[in-house]
Amino acid sequence: MSPQDLVEHALRDAARLEPQLGAFVTMDAEGARASAYRAARELVEGVDRGPLHGVPVAIKDNVATAGLRTTMGSRHFADHVPTQDADCVARLRSAGAIILGKTTTHEFAYGPTGDRSANGAARNPYDAERMSGGSSGGSAVAVAAGIVPLALGTDTGGSVRIPAAYCGIVGLKPTQDAVPTDGVFPLSPSLDTVGALARTADDCRLLWEALVGPRPGGPGATRQTHTTSRPRIGWIDPETLFPTDSAVCGAARGTLDLLGPDAAQVDEVAVPAEALFPVYSTIQGAEAFFVHADRMAAAPDLYDEEVLARLQDAARVDRADYYEALLVRRRARAALLDLLRGYDLLALPTVPIPAPFLEARTVPAAGGNVDVRAALLSLTSPWSVAGLPALSTPAGFVDGLPVGLQLVAPPGGEHLLLATAAALRHAEGPALPIPPNTGVTGPVPSTPRTSATTQL
Repeated sequence: MSPQDLVEHALRDAARLEPQLGAFVTMDAEGARASAYRAARELVEGVDRGPLHGVPVAIKDNVATAGLRTTMGSRHFADHVPTQDADCVARLRSAGAIILGKTTTHEFAYGPTGDRSANGAARNPYDAERMSGGSSGGSAVAVAAGIVPLALGTDTGGSVRIPAAYCGIVGLKPTQDAVPTDGVFPLSPSLDTVGALARTADDCRLLWEALVGPRPGGPGATRQTHTTSRPRIGWIDPETLFPTDSAVCGAARGTLDLLGPDAAQVDEVAVPAEALFPVYSTIQGAEAFFVHADRMAAAPDLYDEEVLARLQDAARVDRADYYEALLVRRRARAALLDLLRGYDLLALPTVPIPAPFLEARTVPAAGGNVDVRAALLSLTSPWSVAGLPALSTPAGFVDGLPVGLQLVAPPGGEHLLLATAAALRHAEGPALPIPPNTGVTGPVPSTPRTSATTQL
């Protein structure tokens, strides 16, 4: 297929699916077509920028794109058009990727549910009445529905991994500072990362390598396992962190066990991370309020009511509590790194419950009701606090909804995460289907390649 073919398929499916899914805020049909023409012309001239050359991708709407509206999901920035690309976007353009459009984000990326945005909710492609997860919900939906094979998101406490799990795709949160966040609107600067979403681990690897390239010894460098053929994996009982649906836990553990004893040694481990969700909330809240304080004072009415209420609560975080949280984070990171000296990876479910209905803020669990936001972040935020790379990979379905298995590595372990997810995918069998209610027609390219004989 030519770059033009890929772009036209993506634009057609996006236009057809937008009314039911809400994946995109802004489409750039004209820019995408022009980029596809240039990509095809380069191929004819013998210039091949690599596996992403001519491939349409989507960008989360809190990541700056030169000349293309970037709203942060908020009325504050309804008409904001950056003059410069974010660093991560510039890297994708350099690799030949084509920016199709900007995807829905929870307002200012401040929420894991994905249903608070000036342009409306990003809806789960398996059940449009359910959450996609957030805050990178639009990017996950666009990939899961087959509109694009790859998308960028951001992950501060789970914002790539949660929607990846709920949409049945792969989502990678890298090591802290592995990818520059220049040009990404900040939520919590000491926790923010740029993440990758794709239908498969192999595709995710291509996107990851376009973002970082070979980086020996750097934050994104490959970490060697204790043994190249049989990594040691520590399984964490999610109940030690948060009440977890037994079917979700069973699906995640069953997926991990697909590796078999010859491929991996899996041990039960206890993790010193139980107290990290409050630490995460304190750090994120204090830093988010600092980012928004002037804007809240000048135009509070432009915020979503729920997001504004959360920022007002965050204003009450005491400076002493913030510094204490930073100290706890340092100790927790040291403890987790010490644990990972004996294991190549840790594993647990990505999210403890199936996707809730849109607007739900409590759900039944553990014989009572649990807070949805706390549930969604409970199993992902500890690794964000520690600055560790983590990945969500599909782990089957519970009640017809996708769930995820989360893998966690030491700093620089992204390639091991991706290789393990690819091995699980290979052990699982046939490729995941496109969500049946999207009715996508035509090809959904996986690492598509274009030809030097492309017609211009």
